[in-house]
Amino acid sequence: MATTTPPRDEDAAEPGDAAAAGTGGPRRRGALRGAVLVAGAAVSVLAVAWCVTIGTAGITVADVARAVRLSVFGGTLAADFEQPYSIITELRLPRALLAFAAGAALSAAGAVMQGLLRNPLVSPFTLGVSPAAAFGASLAILLTGGASGSASWLVILSALGTALLVSALVLGLASAKSLGTATLLLLGIALTQLFEAMTAALQFVADENTLQAIVRWTFGSVNDATWSEVRIVGAVALVALPVLLWFAKDLNAVAFAGDDAAKSLGVNVTALRVGLIALSVVLAAVVVSFCGVIGFVGLVGPHIARLAIGADHRYLLPFSFLTGGLLLLVADTIGRTVLAPSVMPVGIVVAFIGAPIFINLILTRRAAS
Repeated sequence: MATTTPPRDEDAAEPGDAAAAGTGGPRRRGALRGAVLVAGAAVSVLAVAWCVTIGTAGITVADVARAVRLSVFGGTLAADFEQPYSIITELRLPRALLAFAAGAALSAAGAVMQGLLRNPLVSPFTLGVSPAAAFGASLAILLTGGASGSASWLVILSALGTALLVSALVLGLASAKSLGTATLLLLGIALTQLFEAMTAALQFVADENTLQAIVRWTFGSVNDATWSEVRIVGAVALVALPVLLWFAKDLNAVAFAGDDAAKSLGVNVTALRVGLIALSVVLAAVVVSFCGVIGFVGLVGPHIARLAIGADHRYLLPFSFLTGGLLLLVADTIGRTVLAPSVMPVGIVVAFIGAPIFINLILTRRAAS
């Protein structure tokens, strides 16, 4: 059976590569992309510090750096710095870091799903994974009465288990029925509606306190972020990224040439798809269990990264990590300032940004077909 030879990793087929071919070749392009990654990481650090300063407390970037230095290395806390230090370390910095970590995890998961399924409209939200995780979290909240402490782990495990179950169902049906990506997306939309309805049913029977906790998940929010949440979401994201990068070349083969050509190159496509999608589901489920349903980050973040750095997953995955984090960080900052002192949940702000982009993607693909 004839197969199509995929583009070489260093010459991944993407917009702009042909024009760049005469400017130094693959090595030069790799150096440029590496520079873009370093610049993106620097911008991310500065953006976190800048977002922490936004508010009515009159905090500066220098204050943020001073607070971080005191927290990490210790030292004497001056009396006139006690209040800014408390605001930075207990309120704003954990919130900013949780928003960045959650956005990074969702965007990386979206980039992986889009590559494996070879469709730019795929994300944890459009496949129904995030709404399923939200239903699992809501069910656990209802059963525990919104209690904290050890019950929070039940919420996490319930969200994770539901998301994995739904993803296994979707991929199993797609494999058994040989469903195309478009049909898979329609199946995801149907599951999204189903789980949103089931979550609404749980809200209907919940008491006032439990209802408030469930609604938090449906809105998506990083309010009341704690350092324990930052550590868990950040650790999951930072552990997952090197694993994804390890399989970036195999992911390139599938994304650029398809399953048959990737198999001819020795890639175990089935194991790759199951393993990486399972990891992507874990990323999405952990974020949902702490922050609720935040749609469109997993869809929009990879597209922004792809425009800036190209489609080679060796660079796309880490840059999607950064763009998703920045997107959610900026969205949260807008949400807590645009209607101050009221705070708009970050999930609502991201939806305002993501929905028009999603519509544009659909119309662009229809016009191109």
